[in-house]
Amino acid sequence: MYQYFNDYIIREGTQNIPADQVERLFMDAGWVRRTPEWQKEKFTLIFQNSTWAYTVWDDNEMIGMVRVLSDQVMAATIMDLAVHSSHRGKGIGQKLVGLCLQKLPHGDWFAHTSSNNYSFYEQLGFEVKDPNHNGTCAYYGYIEARKAGHR
Repeated sequence: MYQYFNDYIIREGTQNIPADQVERLFMDAGWVRRTPEWQKEKFTLIFQNSTWAYTVWDDNEMIGMVRVLSDQVMAATIMDLAVHSSHRGKGIGQKLVGLCLQKLPHGDWFAHTSSNNYSFYEQLGFEVKDPNHNGTCAYYGYIEARKAGHR
């Protein structure tokens, strides 16, 4: 499945994600420096072992991605959200998180992130559970469902 967002294509799926494109995004985000050749397959395997994933494409270049681990019933965790620095500030990250929340709208969502990203997640309805620990943002779908009268 794919959809258009501004001038980009967003693809849903966990298969056939090119390792070199993932590595490029991870390098831009500062998450990796040099990856030995024998370890590069991990960039494909992390997607294959994820529950949901979206990638954002500008022609043949992957410029954004998010991957999620979930029980698909009650809870989900955003493991990696990255948008290439040359494309930030265009709503791509917000769109990706929004697509994720649609997958499990009444579930509990968690995002592993660093403290410099807390404000991004807070804008999207997540709560920072403990500002002293990196990686602890939560979105409680059941609370949103109750507000909307669904529970």
